[in-house]
Amino acid sequence: MAKITDPTYLNSLNVKYDTTAKTIELIAISGLTAEDGVTLQCVYSYTKEQWKLDNNLIKYPFPYVAITAEQFEIQDGWNWCTGNTINYIRDGGWALKSTGGTTLEEYMNLTTLGTFASTGDTAYYQQVNDGIGTETVYSGPVNQAIKIYGDTYNGNFDYRGFFKVYLREYQKIYNFYDLIESQNLTTLTYKKYAIPLSNAADTKITHTDTIVSGSTPYTNMSITWLDTPSGITIGSGTYNFSIIIDASGGTAEQVYEFVQYQLRKQGDIDAGTRIISGYTAEELLEFVGDNLKTLCTSGDTEGVYIKNFVAADTNRLTFTDDTNTPRTYPYVAAGTILFNDNLINDTNASYWVFYTDGYDTSGATLIQDNNDTDIKGSVGGYSSIAFTFDYDNNIQMGRTPGTNAPYTAVAIGLGTGQYVKTSGTITRSTSNVINFVAALERNYSNPV
Repeated sequence: MAKITDPTYLNSLNVKYDTTAKTIELIAISGLTAEDGVTLQCVYSYTKEQWKLDNNLIKYPFPYVAITAEQFEIQDGWNWCTGNTINYIRDGGWALKSTGGTTLEEYMNLTTLGTFASTGDTAYYQQVNDGIGTETVYSGPVNQAIKIYGDTYNGNFDYRGFFKVYLREYQKIYNFYDLIESQNLTTLTYKKYAIPLSNAADTKITHTDTIVSGSTPYTNMSITWLDTPSGITIGSGTYNFSIIIDASGGTAEQVYEFVQYQLRKQGDIDAGTRIISGYTAEELLEFVGDNLKTLCTSGDTEGVYIKNFVAADTNRLTFTDDTNTPRTYPYVAAGTILFNDNLINDTNASYWVFYTDGYDTSGATLIQDNNDTDIKGSVGGYSSIAFTFDYDNNIQMGRTPGTNAPYTAVAIGLGTGQYVKTSGTITRSTSNVINFVAALERNYSNPV
């Protein structure tokens, strides 16, 4: 049955009044279900009908004061029965008042708007800064009462100044809502608060938690919240970042999987000196298409940088610094050098990649990669070797930055690989290919 909103569907089996203890009890029976519940307005309306019709109940003070359809007070010594009663109440908050009118307790109602991708997805909330996360009573979209205040004899806490809600599930896009900040509130009160909270499938999460928690490169990754910001040089500028993710050579997708996994852990996830619970830590990354962007946290004052990332991912990473400004590296072209079997099988085979301009002269210049290292080396039995090129900044040979770079590449072995030369152009792409196909060496001989 759906949520009960009409008092016609309530009866003496699912609503009981104890005039001695002055308690109202809701029982999940006779049409009232725990998951669907009943609106507080409906309970109020049913109680009015009973007070009017019941010759015994009318002898006692009426339990409620209705302020709005979503805000009530319980008075004159009445209270809800202990147990699950308050978990069945929907769409309303209340204050428990003493006989003298003093507030003893306050409960707000949290109602989420939007869909959850799976019925088992469960939101959780945080009521104090650096506090633990508390799961909602039921999975799926939320509509429940949450205690926000208790006097000295009723919990002795005041949670009316802080409330955050999280929805973080495996293979789902995370969602979060800061009720105080987002609704521009100074304090919470005993009423219904409706908030947007939903999730959807996250196609960037492709590995299980078991793999992420126990396999490389994930096990070598880390997140560090710095006590003092670190200046990171990106392109021609240096910018401060307060949170550093060590990718340990992982791809953008692997880094994202690692971080999202950490943000579902209730223990400390900081590799540094601070104590940061992953469960309630702010989100650090988001994918925009295939591009990974870091976020600025702590009120836009703590930016996130990723170090030791795969060079081929350079062009699809955006780093948001401590001033909440996105920073990107100059474009890095990348590609693959391919070798055929005659070079792969030759233990002496080596390769060199020159600028075409100047090749075949004593001034021939080797092209440097993004780390200013000459693109050359031993084939080493590999079928392919990756390379990078600082497309936007390399000025070797008087090259105009941001333009294509013609190359002439040569390779030579001894025992099985003949000399081979190939030419082409490095373009603004990460899919450049230099392909060496060496003929089989049949005549080389060095018997010594």
